[in-house]
Amino acid sequence: MKAYQIKSKAFHGTDYEEVYPQAAAVFKRIKNKNPRRQPNVRSPHFSNSKIFIGTFWQHLNQKSNPDRIRRLKFFGCGIELIRNSRFEPTTKKNPNKPNFLMHRFAGVTADKELFYVQIQENTKTGKRYLMSAFPEQ
Repeated sequence: MKAYQIKSKAFHGTDYEEVYPQAAAVFKRIKNKNPRRQPNVRSPHFSNSKIFIGTFWQHLNQKSNPDRIRRLKFFGCGIELIRNSRFEPTTKKNPNKPNFLMHRFAGVTADKELFYVQIQENTKTGKRYLMSAFPEQ
């Protein structure tokens, strides 16, 4: 799998109160561009179809606090990766839900940190949802 080189860096900070405002600002900009609709970004890999990003926050709230901080740091990088990458992700069926596919994209930040973005696709409806962005560790 090829890793897409993005221009931005991961958010800085070691505490939730430091990292969350940065990620919330990115989400707010996207949400304001789509008033009355679910917040989404378009991906050139999926023929410019929409990737809904609201489920990221639901998935994030299920995680422990250290893991939540680790994932929030790469939220902005993940959005940039979705918007720009045309590289092929690794795709596999979700073992828990047979009607869903999991796509995993790889990216490298400006600081040379490897991270992944996971997108879940509903095969019945064709809708895609951003599930997570996380570093390699």
